[in-house]
Amino acid sequence: MIRNLSLYTVTVLIWGSTWLGIKFQLGEVDPLVSVVYRFSLASVLLFTWCGLRGLPMHFAVRDHLFIALQGACLFAVNYWLFYLAEVHLTSGIVAVMFSTIVFWNILNGRLFLKTPLRTNVIGGALLGIAGICLVFWPELSGFSLADDGFRGFVLSMAATLLASFGNILSARNQRHGLPVVQTNAYGMAYGTLLMLAAVLIAGKPFTIDLSAPYIISLLYLALFGSVIAFGCYLTLVGSIGADRASYATLLFPVIALIISTMLEGYQWSLPAVAGVAVILAGNALSLAKIDLPAFRSRIVAMKKGRQPHESSRPEGWKP
Repeated sequence: MIRNLSLYTVTVLIWGSTWLGIKFQLGEVDPLVSVVYRFSLASVLLFTWCGLRGLPMHFAVRDHLFIALQGACLFAVNYWLFYLAEVHLTSGIVAVMFSTIVFWNILNGRLFLKTPLRTNVIGGALLGIAGICLVFWPELSGFSLADDGFRGFVLSMAATLLASFGNILSARNQRHGLPVVQTNAYGMAYGTLLMLAAVLIAGKPFTIDLSAPYIISLLYLALFGSVIAFGCYLTLVGSIGADRASYATLLFPVIALIISTMLEGYQWSLPAVAGVAVILAGNALSLAKIDLPAFRSRIVAMKKGRQPHESSRPEGWKP
């Protein structure tokens, strides 16, 4: 429990702060090229770590195929589509779209991994997305699906769906005994090759900004945003499931807004404050170990004056 909480906290804090690093990446260098720099550097760091630790790096061809699929979905194409989406939409709208990954993970986990549908996770997801909508209500209220809005919507939803597939693929790979660190090293390398191909096809120039803000932010995104955060998050996916782990994505914007309050003077509105409260409530419900249907069965049994059957006891229940 403490280990999962630590992984969850580190993931939320790091990814909630990466928006600041991404801000310093925008400008002289094309965003797609910056993504190539980020994941190529992250991959090199991971391979170096694996080499220093003497971790096994040889996997079957079939395993490499699934690792490559994970890399394409989680470290490459989804990032590309999100960048394209933000050409048409504000970052707040994209954050709301991305928050639907909690539902995609619930659905895809059920379809591909036979993960049981947990009422508390579904309820927490509903609360979380409602909270995200409250936080970004000013931007949502002016959103339209006409023209650019529709294109941005399609791109962001496609990116979110791919990210969900990446989560499910990571869970699948871990179920088959593939370690997270080595899988991420290869996955980021495969993802980098795909992004490199996209850059070459699009004809983007390979420029580099040698200013301190760009280099420092690139190192932060590669080491913390990619190596550490993805390692923690995907370990969490294997530990508590993609559905519950993905709830962390609803907390990223909250951390980002807190940082913006301290550094950029963001002014909190009443809907934003209420939204954060709803997100936190949904977070608590989603991560709870009690299975609500089984818990209700126990309450009904207690009212009837008898002990519930062993199979009806909620997960984590102790007499």
